[in-house]
Amino acid sequence: MLTPTEKLLFGLLVAISLTATYNTFGQMARIVLRGQGKLNFDNLFKRIMDGLGALISQGRIIRHRKLSSFFHYGVAWGFIFYFLVNAVDVMEGLIPGFHFLPDNLVGNLFRLSADVFSFTVLIGVFYFLIRRFAAKDPVLSIRDNVLLHPNVRQGGVWKDSLVVGLFILLHVGFRLLGASALIAQHGRDPWQPFGSLMAGAFFANTSEFGLTFAWHLGWWVAIGLILLFLPYFPYTKHAHLFVGPFNFMTAPERTYLGQIKSLNFADESIEQFGASTLFDLEQTRIVDAFACIMCNRCQEACPAYNTGKELSPAALEVNKRYHIRSNMTELAGGTAVTPPLLEFAISPSAVWACTTCGACIDVCPVGNTPMLDILDIRRDQVLMASEFPGELQGAFRGMERTGNPWQSTESRMEWAKPLDFDVPTVMENPDYDYLLWVGCAGAFNPEAQKTVQAVATIMHEAGVSFAVLGDDESCTGDSARRAGNEYLFFEMASANIETLNAAKAHERKIVTSCPHCFTTIGKEYGEFGGHYQVFHHTQLIADLVGKGKLRLNGKKLEKVTFHDPCYLGRHNGIIDAPRDALAQAGFTLLEMDRTKANSFCCGAGGAQMWKEEEHGSEAVNMNRYKEAHHTGANTIAVGCPFCATMMHDANREEGSPMQVKDVAELVLEAMR
Repeated sequence: MLTPTEKLLFGLLVAISLTATYNTFGQMARIVLRGQGKLNFDNLFKRIMDGLGALISQGRIIRHRKLSSFFHYGVAWGFIFYFLVNAVDVMEGLIPGFHFLPDNLVGNLFRLSADVFSFTVLIGVFYFLIRRFAAKDPVLSIRDNVLLHPNVRQGGVWKDSLVVGLFILLHVGFRLLGASALIAQHGRDPWQPFGSLMAGAFFANTSEFGLTFAWHLGWWVAIGLILLFLPYFPYTKHAHLFVGPFNFMTAPERTYLGQIKSLNFADESIEQFGASTLFDLEQTRIVDAFACIMCNRCQEACPAYNTGKELSPAALEVNKRYHIRSNMTELAGGTAVTPPLLEFAISPSAVWACTTCGACIDVCPVGNTPMLDILDIRRDQVLMASEFPGELQGAFRGMERTGNPWQSTESRMEWAKPLDFDVPTVMENPDYDYLLWVGCAGAFNPEAQKTVQAVATIMHEAGVSFAVLGDDESCTGDSARRAGNEYLFFEMASANIETLNAAKAHERKIVTSCPHCFTTIGKEYGEFGGHYQVFHHTQLIADLVGKGKLRLNGKKLEKVTFHDPCYLGRHNGIIDAPRDALAQAGFTLLEMDRTKANSFCCGAGGAQMWKEEEHGSEAVNMNRYKEAHHTGANTIAVGCPFCATMMHDANREEGSPMQVKDVAELVLEAMR
C-alpha cells in the first residue's frame, strides 16, 4: 500500500492527467463533429455488441498475416485485460487492507490471467518492434511515388510505433516486476508462473526493504505511465484500441460492402457536393483517421498499389491522421485553414486509379472506408471543379444521349437475333416470372452478347418464363456514380425506376449477368424508391440445377479457374453459386491464390473501363491474368462482362494460351 505522501502525489497526478485528457479527447471529438452528417447511435444495444465483437475479434485480422495476427491477439487481449489489472492495482495501492480476490478459484484465475497476459503482451510487443525496426518488413513501408505527409516521410509512423511499443513494454514490464517483488515477499505462487520465475531470478537475496521498494517502483512506473500516456492517446496510433471498435459501432448500416451515400440535389442550401476538404467528409470517415493502426493491410490488398500506381489507401488515412495531429488545437477550435484533400491527403492520379474493388474496406481491421473518401473526392472533382480524365467525357455523353457508355445507337435487341427462339419483351410477355436485365455490355459488347445469349438460352430450355425491356432498358448509371458524376447517376436511376415499375419488375424477379447492374439495381435503387429482388445469373443457374430443371452432362473434365468479380464476391458475398454451377457441369475448379472474397480486381471497376489506366509498373488485368494462368487451368471462367473484357484483352496480349468464358457459356456447353 502507498504511503500518505505517495497517495497525495498520486491524487495530484490524476487531477493533472484527467484535465489534460479531457482537453485532448475533447479536441478529438470536436474535430470529428465538424464533419458532415452524424455518427450512428440508433439500435444502440446491437451497435454496442458490434463494437464489442470487433474489440474481441480485432476486426477478424486472422484472415491475413497469420503470424502477426497471432501475436497481435496476444497483445490486444492482454491490454484489454489490463484495464481490470490496472484498476485492481490502483485499489491495492490506495485502499488499506484491500486484497482483490484472495486465494480462491476466482482470485487464482485472475492472478494466472494477469501473469500469462503480461508475458504474451511483452513477447508480442518485442515481435512487432523487431519486425518493424530490425527485420524492416516491407509491407510496413509506403512507396516513394505515393503522396505522404512530410512528418510521415521523415519517419513519423516509426517514431509513433516506437513510443507506443516502449510505453507498453515499460508499463507491463514494471507491473510484472512489482508483482514479482510481492511474490518474493510472500512466497512462490503457482498461479503466477512467470512472476515466480522473475522473483527467483531478480529477488532471491533481496532484503525486505528492497522488495518493498521494488513493488513501489513497479507500481509507480506502471500506473504513472498510464496517467502520462492518457492525454497523448489522440496523437498516437494506439488510439485504435478504442476508436476501432467505436468505428464499427457508429458506422452506417450497409446493404453491401461499399455502399455509397446519395446526394440530395433537391436541397438548395447545399453548396458543396463531394469532398474538397477534410470537413467535407462524413464524421464517420474522420473517425477513420483516428482509428487507423497504420498496418498497411489495405495497401497490401489494393490492386492499384500492387501494380505501381500512386494510390495507397493506407497513405490516405495516415495523411489525414498526421494533418490532424499537426493541427489538432487549430482544427478543433475552427481556426485552422483547411487545405484541399488533394494537396495533403491524396494525389489526383491516385484518386483516378481506384477501381472501387472494396478490398481496402474488406481487409481493414478497424472498419475504415478509404474507398468512400476517394469517391467523395471524385464527386467534388466532377460536380464542383469539372476536373476529371478526358476519356470519361465520352462515357458521360453516351449515358446522357444514348443511354449507354458505348455511345451506341443500335437497338438493344441486336444480341437476340442469332438465337433460334424469340426473346419476348415485357409487352409480349407481361406475365413473366423473371425480367432479364441485359445491361449495356450485353447489348453492345460482342463478347458480353455471348453471355446474355447463353443466359437466355438456359432460361428458355429450363422453361423459365422471362422477358426483357428491349429498347426501353437504359444504363443503370453505375459507371457514372463510381466516376463521381452523381447527378447523372441520379437522373438515370430515376428514369430506370420509373421504367421498371411500369413493367411491374418490383412484383417479379430480375436476373442480370452483370454484377455492377446487380448491385446498382438491387442495392442502390432502393434509396430512390426502387425496391427489387435481383439475382445474378450464376445464382439462377445454380438454383435451376438444384431443382433438376437443367440437365448437365457432368463429364466436361476441363480444368477451369474462376475469377471472382469484385462486385459479386467481395461486395455482395456471392461466392458459392458460380462454383456450384461449374461443379455441376463437371469442370475441375483450380483456385487462384487470391480468390473468393480475397479476389484480385480485373482493373475495370470504378469507371476504369472508360479511361486509360493510371501510370504504374503493370496493368491490373495482366497481374490477375498471370495468376490465373499460373493455376494450370485451360479456361478462365468469369461472371462479369467487365472482367470478361479485361481477361480477353490480357489473354490476347499473351498470345491467347487460355480460353475466357462466362459461367453461363460453360454451363450451356455442358447442357449440349
